Amino acid sequence: MDIPNGYYRLSIKALILDETRTKFLLAQEDNGKWELPGGGLDWGEAPADGIRREIHEEMGLVVTDVAARPSYLTTAQRDSDSRWVTNVIYETKVQDLQFTPSSECVAIQFVTKEEAEKLNLFVTVKKFLEVFDSKNHQLQ
Repeated sequence: MDIPNGYYRLSIKALILDETRTKFLLAQEDNGKWELPGGGLDWGEAPADGIRREIHEEMGLVVTDVAARPSYLTTAQRDSDSRWVTNVIYETKVQDLQFTPSSECVAIQFVTKEEAEKLNLFVTVKKFLEVFDSKNHQLQ
């Protein structure tokens, strides 16, 4: 994909929380790096539809709910080519965690912010960790 200078790649990501709502799900790609589930938003695609499509394509999971509004928005330069990417992160629920491995998801793991900091992360996840606060996601 050729993205002109001055443009950002828009990715939609799923914030899948565990039952305590203090840990979030990361997916490990075949290169060993960990990422939030999700990916690039196709032209004309609604964010919730993009999350459903990406999670099904990459993990074989069924999304049951996507929040109406994003929880976080981050911007970073990618590790691979220094292009800018914006991640719009929506709280998301899935039917179960019985994923189908692919090159974009060889393993999954729920982690706290502190546990995630010890993993081999994409720069976009490092940016997410700068703003993630589990207190924003506690059940009332």
